[in-house]
This record gives sequence, C-alpha cells and structure tokens, in this order.
Amino acid sequence: MAQEFKYEIVEEIVVLSENPKGWRKELNLVSWNDRPAKFDLRDWSPNHEKMGKGVTLTNEEFNLLRETLKNM
Repeated sequence: MAQEFKYEIVEEIVVLSENPKGWRKELNLVSWNDRPAKFDLRDWSPNHEKMGKGVTLTNEEFNLLRETLKNM
C-alpha cells in the first residue's frame, strides 16, 4: 500500500523553465511531512498538485553545490 505524504512549498525561489503543457522546472524550499524545509529542484504541474522526480538538498548540500558552481 502506498504511504501518504504531504508537502508544503514554503518559498518559491525560481522557475528555470516551462514546457508547452505548463509544467515548470522549479527550485523551491519545500517541507516534506512537516519536517524542516529543504531546497528542492523538480518539475511541477501548473497547480503544484503533481510533481516529477527531483532532488532535495539540505542547506549544507545546497551551499556546497553553490560554491562549486561559482568556482567553475
């Protein structure tokens, strides 16, 4: 049986792209199952009711990625 989960988009940071069907690749701060918000990069449907596979990063992981990209 599939386990229920909930999410809350705490802050919408940036929309990176949008496809013709309205799905958008977004970087957001998302709280999963009432846990502290993490950086989240994934595709979202126009109303944020459906989502694609994505990547969730802690603050430390996000900062390391940001510094690495700055130094490229």
